[in-house]
Amino acid sequence: MAHQQQISLPAKLINGGIAGIVGVTCVFPIDLVKTRLQNQRQGQQIYKNMLDCLIKTVRSEGYFGMYRGAAVNLTLVTPEKAIKLAANDFFRQHLSKNGKGLTVFKEMLAGCGAGICQVVITTPMEMLKIQLQDAGRLAAQQRMPAMMSPTKLAATNTVLSRSYNVGPSPAARAVSATQIARDLLHTQGIQGLYKGLGATLMRDVPFSMVYFPLFAHLNRLGQPSRDQSAPFYWAFLSGCLAGSTAAVAVNPCDVVKTRLQSLSKGANEESYNGVVDCVSKIMSKEGPFAFLKGAGCRALVIAPLFGIAQVMYFIGIGEFILDQSPFNYLSA
Repeated sequence: MAHQQQISLPAKLINGGIAGIVGVTCVFPIDLVKTRLQNQRQGQQIYKNMLDCLIKTVRSEGYFGMYRGAAVNLTLVTPEKAIKLAANDFFRQHLSKNGKGLTVFKEMLAGCGAGICQVVITTPMEMLKIQLQDAGRLAAQQRMPAMMSPTKLAATNTVLSRSYNVGPSPAARAVSATQIARDLLHTQGIQGLYKGLGATLMRDVPFSMVYFPLFAHLNRLGQPSRDQSAPFYWAFLSGCLAGSTAAVAVNPCDVVKTRLQSLSKGANEESYNGVVDCVSKIMSKEGPFAFLKGAGCRALVIAPLFGIAQVMYFIGIGEFILDQSPFNYLSA
């Protein structure tokens, strides 16, 4: 476990990046489902559940429709996950004294620091991804006349009026994340990309405060001794369990973030003026259970993402690429 004690920032960045790319490729369709389920309003459901959403997405948009917005994630998930994991290691190292173990409070403090650092990348990444993911749901609403009136169609957000044929023109061409970013920068400036920053902090800081201490304690249970690391499968399971637990715990914040960052609205879908207004309207119109929308999907997305991340750290791919150490896959 010596390679984990000595922090090598480039190695951490490589490990986090590879883990992010592999994880996103595996679970992105479920993340798309999560976004669409969270944006559904009561009485206007197009999708009944996760499986129904996946089936309808494939039927109407094809297999690659499940990967709308994946390019944004694959591009930015490397720095995002790398910053998160490397920052946590950095803060843990500086909060520990003479190599002694951290208290739970200091572990949470390190996680808090990691969550704050990552939102620099996470917020614009989520902002762009959500527009592309939710466009298919809005297009499906347009095919249901009872749910979308002509006046509402004409009012569809201009940033997305070209996206996925969402808008009054049936011949509209697909828009890319680059075009959405360019439009936002042109019309709203840099703050346009950081819409929902407060909600993102509300989600990611508590997530990291729960995830990192929980993972550290679960992983220690699998160590044969204090001087030996837990087996790779234990690191994977610990990452999955800690990730899914933290994901469900902060799901209400994720629902608020998704609603705030969705630029285009469907029929009779209200806009929100900040976090407090969003929470108030969701509670009054949809009830408390609306804050749990997509919780199962989010757990299924986050669990393998962080399980894979911890395995990458255990194996030491970054260290191997930088020729700092051999693979650790034979370690018990």
